[in-house]
Amino acid sequence: MIKLIDQMHELIDNALANGCPCILATAAPDGEPDIGYKGSMMVFDDESLAYWERTRRQHLKNVTANPKVVVLFRDAKTKVAWRFHGVATVHDNGSVRDQVMARTVPAELEKDPERKGSAVVIRIDRVTNMGGQVLQSR
Repeated sequence: MIKLIDQMHELIDNALANGCPCILATAAPDGEPDIGYKGSMMVFDDESLAYWERTRRQHLKNVTANPKVVVLFRDAKTKVAWRFHGVATVHDNGSVRDQVMARTVPAELEKDPERKGSAVVIRIDRVTNMGGQVLQSR
């Protein structure tokens, strides 16, 4: 069962402000990997993470074609780290897009003044620690 705990909410929702933004790993259909920071990553609900996809570049292409992703959170100060394995869904319009945009940290939303971004919601299937131990699974 997946149930993102309060500590995950607190640390992930404040990750950018605390200097430890989440890292998103994706793969293109041909297997070419891509990895990058997502300063807008948030706990969307008890089973999902979400972020505001403002760049509309490789990560968006990858999750559209191959929705399997991994999100890495690591805070060196607290020594807390998790990997979230899941399936991403892109929301180009509608209420989910509006909800994610409304909760996106201002520092990230300001980089998309025309609000051309999309919401990406990641349904979590497995949470592991850095050693690969499964902490939660669907």
